[in-house]
Amino acid sequence: MSNEDYLKDISEIKNLMNKSSRFISLSGLSGVLAGIYALIGAAIAYWLVINYSGGTLYIFHGWVFWTCMAVLLMVALLSAVTGIMLTTRKAKKNNEKIWDNSSKRLLFNFLIPLVVGGIYCMIILNQGRYGQTGGLMLIFYGLALVSASKYSIGDIKYLGYIQIILGLIASYSPGYGFWLWVIGFGIMHIVYGAWMHFKYDVK
Repeated sequence: MSNEDYLKDISEIKNLMNKSSRFISLSGLSGVLAGIYALIGAAIAYWLVINYSGGTLYIFHGWVFWTCMAVLLMVALLSAVTGIMLTTRKAKKNNEKIWDNSSKRLLFNFLIPLVVGGIYCMIILNQGRYGQTGGLMLIFYGLALVSASKYSIGDIKYLGYIQIILGLIASYSPGYGFWLWVIGFGIMHIVYGAWMHFKYDVK
């Protein structure tokens, strides 16, 4: 066996091991769309708060607050549904299973930090500390991405690091929390999703 054949066999074995332990069918396009949803949702929330809460992002009337929460939940729901649909389509195209041990581990490790963070954010909101929520969302979402990256495309951990850094900055300067949220969930999702789309999806 020549050295080239030997290296080829090692490469094939490595690819098979990665496929068996990692869920690699995540769609980059879903990240782009999630970023667009976030920007639209942020624009709606900003318009509501500026026009109906005295011109400041941190004074909420009851109905404005709950409307903003509904918009946020809609953004999360649309992002999740879009991600599932596009990832399922990509998995079928690549003849890969959408629900196996690797995808279960991915989902489990992603949801634990995300659910804990969501509960903590609700506690903070209930206490009226609106300025902290943007940073907390970014931090816990970033931790979820880093945790899940062990069972998926490793590159998503870099998006997680960026979200964590933005979240820490937002926690230190809560007056910029909204805009850092826009950068993290909106702009960075679009940039990352486009990069992943052209790196992994376009052949």
